[in-house]
Amino acid sequence: MERVNSLTELNKLSQKFREFVEARKSSTENDNVLSRHILVCQGTGCKSSDSDSIMHKLIENIEKVGLSDSVKVVMTGCFGFCAKGPIVHILPDNTFYVQVNPEDAEDIVNMHLLKGEVVNRLLYDEPTLNKKVCTQDEMSFYKKQSRIALRNCGFINPEDIREYIASDGYKALGKVLTTMKPDEVINEIIESGLRGRGGGGFPTGTKWSFARAYESDDKYIICNADEGDPGAFMDRSILEGDPHSVVEAMAIAGYAIGAQKGFVYIRAEYPLAIHRLKIAIAQAKEYGLLGNNLFGTNFNFDIEIKYGAGAFVCGEETALIHSVEGCRGEPTNKPPFPAEKGLWNKPTCVNNVETLANIPKIIIEGASWFNKLGTDKSKGTKVFALAGKINNVGLVEVPMGITLREIIYEIGGGIKDGKKIKAVQTGGPSGGCIPESLLDVPIDYDSLTNIGSMMGSGGMIVMDEDNCMVDIAKFYMEFIVDESCGKCTPCRVGSKRLLEILTKITEGKATMMDLKRLEVLAETIKDTALCGLGQTAANPVLSTMKYFMDEYEAHIKEKRCPAGQCKPLLSYEITDKCVGCTKCSRSCPVEAIKGKVKEKHVIIKDKCIKCGACFNACPVKAIVMG
Repeated sequence: MERVNSLTELNKLSQKFREFVEARKSSTENDNVLSRHILVCQGTGCKSSDSDSIMHKLIENIEKVGLSDSVKVVMTGCFGFCAKGPIVHILPDNTFYVQVNPEDAEDIVNMHLLKGEVVNRLLYDEPTLNKKVCTQDEMSFYKKQSRIALRNCGFINPEDIREYIASDGYKALGKVLTTMKPDEVINEIIESGLRGRGGGGFPTGTKWSFARAYESDDKYIICNADEGDPGAFMDRSILEGDPHSVVEAMAIAGYAIGAQKGFVYIRAEYPLAIHRLKIAIAQAKEYGLLGNNLFGTNFNFDIEIKYGAGAFVCGEETALIHSVEGCRGEPTNKPPFPAEKGLWNKPTCVNNVETLANIPKIIIEGASWFNKLGTDKSKGTKVFALAGKINNVGLVEVPMGITLREIIYEIGGGIKDGKKIKAVQTGGPSGGCIPESLLDVPIDYDSLTNIGSMMGSGGMIVMDEDNCMVDIAKFYMEFIVDESCGKCTPCRVGSKRLLEILTKITEGKATMMDLKRLEVLAETIKDTALCGLGQTAANPVLSTMKYFMDEYEAHIKEKRCPAGQCKPLLSYEITDKCVGCTKCSRSCPVEAIKGKVKEKHVIIKDKCIKCGACFNACPVKAIVMG
């Protein structure tokens, strides 16, 4: 083990470790490299689809044909294209195989490695070209992406510090410790225009400057890896695919504000991220990149992991701090802000995973490089987790200012089954539902806020014509009610009242007066709740009322759910198209359908539980939903 005592020594190590990643460069840059690296996604999604077995089978078959000396199988983090995992990427050939099974390993070795023939059935079928494509560059999913926070995910082995160092890892830390003063580091981040990627979008450099300004014997850096939004997996994927970027950034932040201790607050439901983070911290200590006298200076910095129990409210920084202290995760009034009195009443800076992952690259490339990306007030890129009714579910990183339409249709591949889009939810439970008519609004902090949503941590859930927007608002309010810490009355009581009114609407029991109460109560909670969770809790309600009022009115006035999702308002009728095939009656779990063979059947309304089994079973579409 070689301890790094200077930036010169790190540069020598980086050059020495180039062999670990050299073969992954394109063949045009690397003509003398004869070896191949087979990168296998080992993120949570692909591991759940047996990518471990794929790796083992590849290694087994490579050994069998005697290629062990020239072919290396490498585990990596998430490639982002989760809809088509497990993924195997062969470099420097740049052949991108999707939906690989363990049984495919033999063909990859025998055909691709031995014979030089592409395994055509494993290539991605690119819909925009109407043909299979071989390389990542040809795939529309990647064409508009700009990877900064995700730069190493899917490229390096996250459990091997040598690969991170070979990819310029820890050079930013060495640079700031040996050539920059703390104020210069902070000014660089301010000049970059980087804003917090965890929700509010507060300028990162400004937050650091506040924490630095306060005098104290002890200061702390906290990495918020709680990530509680439904459908969000950005931070998890970064920690699984590139944990050293966060470790390095925390040390840089510590130097900037004068802190010698950092904590990563991560939900216990992220076992793989925790496992790789532990490995990264241990390896950094072994190389002298964490601990005492980093890079031969008098700067000391260490990191400890703290586990959260999955409370959404602990994404709010004061609640998170209380949880780290071992107290109940409840927010407190601000000011004082954590920069003045945070962890154990000491100056504390809280940044989320994605924010920190940008820091080393900004230090290496410079603020002007970063702030050329994005818009005037929202610089750089943003990572989004695409989920819901979209073809290309996955993780994407795009420049700020790109439109929702570009993400959904050009990167996300459009809506499943050719259906029409109805809305996009951004910002998680704290965000809003954006209608199709606003998909051309540029994605930046201010634009999303202006239309009743927010950037949030980066969850993006797509909804189609079959989604009921009243039911969606109810779903998010159920989540808020469950996750409210209960400290303040507007959130504790108000959110429950919102849920009760929404439930009445979806059951067809509400009046137009209830709709007015819903709006007034939502606005009141927004204005009076204690923390960010409560203040934004009503966003899904207010945004759906603003853009989809016709659906609310249909539920109340017509006792009808236009999307056919609210069961109490559903009814099924068998029309004269019925041919008496009996499939509907045989599919009914409660025997609510009567009729003889080759005769029209009838639904007994009192017995019908509105499960929709008959509707789905009818081969001639004789059953209509009202």
